[in-house]
Amino acid sequence: MRATAVAATLLVLAGVTVLAQRSNMDTIAEQYVRLVLGMGVHEADYVDAYYGPSSWRTAAEEGRSSLQAIGIQADVLARQLNAMAPSGGPADLGRLRHQYLSGQVAALRARVAMRTGRKMTFDEESKAFYDAVAPVHTETEFDAVRAQLEAVLPGADPLQQRLEDFRSRFVIPRDRLEQTFAAAIAACRARTLRHIELPKDERFTVEYVTNQSWSAYNWYQGDYRSVIHVNTDLPVRVDGAIDLACHEGYPGHHVYNVLLEKNLTRGRKWMEFSVYPLFSPQSLIAEGTANYGIDVTFPAGERLRFEQDVIFPAAGLDPATAPEYYRVVALLERFSYAGNEAARRYLDGRMTAAATADWLERYALMSRARAEQRVRFIDQYRSYVINYNLGKDMVGAYLTRRVGDSADASRMWQEFERLLSSPRLPSGLGAP
Repeated sequence: MRATAVAATLLVLAGVTVLAQRSNMDTIAEQYVRLVLGMGVHEADYVDAYYGPSSWRTAAEEGRSSLQAIGIQADVLARQLNAMAPSGGPADLGRLRHQYLSGQVAALRARVAMRTGRKMTFDEESKAFYDAVAPVHTETEFDAVRAQLEAVLPGADPLQQRLEDFRSRFVIPRDRLEQTFAAAIAACRARTLRHIELPKDERFTVEYVTNQSWSAYNWYQGDYRSVIHVNTDLPVRVDGAIDLACHEGYPGHHVYNVLLEKNLTRGRKWMEFSVYPLFSPQSLIAEGTANYGIDVTFPAGERLRFEQDVIFPAAGLDPATAPEYYRVVALLERFSYAGNEAARRYLDGRMTAAATADWLERYALMSRARAEQRVRFIDQYRSYVINYNLGKDMVGAYLTRRVGDSADASRMWQEFERLLSSPRLPSGLGAP
């Protein structure tokens, strides 16, 4: 009897410990959200989305904590998290939550440190903010791709001019932009809904804007709604319809945020997901899934067939030219990491802004206007550029390992949705 009573007491105490830890995690989560909102008072780009209590935002704006105070409080949260032993196995959501909060708080501390004078290299910064470091690529690698493109686009003019002349044939006319995007969005949404159940009232609106350093942006509003801005400063080419519809909408940023709100913020009352700090590990997951989601939605040859059947006609372009265009697009994708190299050299002080634009023209084959726009993006978002290509590669490798040799598309969608709905850090994805 006595042994039974002792065992019962231990079980009760264990239960109290679990409840206390859960309560402590919820308290830390609220404090973390408040600190992120406080950081947003100092840096307009920092808070990408917030749909928690409006009183928390008001308190942050009215309190206006100094950067030093935010840093001190973030240090306290880090120590509290370090002192807590998460329960469960490697895939347990409670353990993943603890790791996620620890990584997000570490990124917040690093951002405060940078804003108060700490100097970091490009790689140090990307590791501190995004929990990942992009591989280094050389000019020789990009020159090899240039040589292949030279063969695909022969002619006497410089390659850059030949490429611009070729791509100019595939620009969506401004008066057909909305109908083309509408067709792309409808298809991406339909394909996503075959595999992922979304709230019935989810939706987003599309607005066309100018004078931005990015091509498109999803502004998540909460309540399962987004506003998507498409920048029309530069011509939008036909591949942009599917890319932007998937990346910003279905199954990209809009779906990612909807699932986090549905499953974690509302479902589990994990308030840390009511705020999205842009310069944090969450961004690599967000951008990586948004880019890889394009391949999940349109695997193998399905995209080309859909482009020929729907998108090219909607844009008023000849569907017979689609295969030729996408052969060039496939080669151009191999220049993706050139943007990282340009940012690395620029932010490390090895190239000026003008030299960086020159480098992007030469090794990323960007027009001068796009190269200068990219430099403005780097000025504004710095090492964030790794999240698009490295993020896609890391997400793709992770999902491929999970799915294995299965040719069942539903398996890929199942793992994709699980990743979108979980608090996983980039370092938890493994190497690309």
